[in-house]
Amino acid sequence: MGDPSFPVASWSEADQSRSARWRSENGSPPPKRIQVADDRMTADAAYRLASEGTALLWRSDYQNARQLLQAMARRIDRKPRKPATSPIESFNFHRQFQSQRARTLGMLLLPLEADYSIPLRRAPDVRQACIEAYGALPHGKDPMPSLVSLRELLGVIGAHEWRKQGVDIPALGARIHPHYGVFSPVRGEYLDLVATTPLPSLERAFDIGTGTGVLAALLARRGVKQVIATDQDPRALECARENIGRLGLKVQVSVVEANLFPDGRAPLIVCNPPWLPARANSPLEHAVYDPDSRMLLGFLNGLATHLEPGGEGWLILSDLAEHLGLRTRDSLLAAIDAAGLKLLERIDTKPTHPRAADASDPLHAARAAEITSLWRLAPA
Repeated sequence: MGDPSFPVASWSEADQSRSARWRSENGSPPPKRIQVADDRMTADAAYRLASEGTALLWRSDYQNARQLLQAMARRIDRKPRKPATSPIESFNFHRQFQSQRARTLGMLLLPLEADYSIPLRRAPDVRQACIEAYGALPHGKDPMPSLVSLRELLGVIGAHEWRKQGVDIPALGARIHPHYGVFSPVRGEYLDLVATTPLPSLERAFDIGTGTGVLAALLARRGVKQVIATDQDPRALECARENIGRLGLKVQVSVVEANLFPDGRAPLIVCNPPWLPARANSPLEHAVYDPDSRMLLGFLNGLATHLEPGGEGWLILSDLAEHLGLRTRDSLLAAIDAAGLKLLERIDTKPTHPRAADASDPLHAARAAEITSLWRLAPA
């Protein structure tokens, strides 16, 4: 039944053994214990079972499942937090809490038919959203129903709305449409830096790790004649190509698959790597977390050999990692020096996103002190 390469979830229902494809974008394995649940399940019972590792396969009204998920979340969020004695401990405690919260809430499951429809009362039509996240339905194969956590499905639905409506980018004078699993450019301060810093050349630029393609589009709109945007994530490549096409910039911008740099050299190379040097807990977190600063160091160490004489590398980086104790300014300066680079100028700006002013955020002190910078680098 279905493609054996897919993980399969198994459970017993009405005295029969059942199975379905298991969908999990965060890479979690199928639950070992699955219990069928309906409107008779109380929030306290659901929370207790989920906390103990029993997944709940919902067989009643869809909207009631959403309400149950919210009730479970309230029970988690009411639990007292462990006090931290340092910024890095605050960060680690926060990530542990978020991971445990995601695990527990991920135990409320919904069924998906083979065509991605939800066979529950008052369920929305999520077929297009699922196609965008999981891919088109296979032709010529035995289609298989699946199970997915309601929490993940809500993320899929939310991503579909973002993709449909787009994100307004004032610096671009247009909207960027992020795809599921591709980091949305909601932090406008770094876009403003790229939009206003004087360009060293209008001939050619590389955008390393392009994501949605927003920086490549900005450079093209600023008059750069040829922009080569790279990424190695298939979703990002598709997303960037779609955005570049929608903006009418395909003549100027090429989106290519590459690990960091494309072939050749350019007078301007721009990179906005993930800002926090920590392990990603899921594939969807790779836009935020850069384990061991691999992308940052890869960019720095390869920059000099890919710049044309007189060229500049623009590193867009927040100092949030420094305020959290994850990286020191001295270590960043040492990495720049070790890569044979010199600092021409650092242009700073303050973030304006809502969490910077949210005193209830466990990481508020670090976020309130955060500075985002554009580092203009050149070979030493």
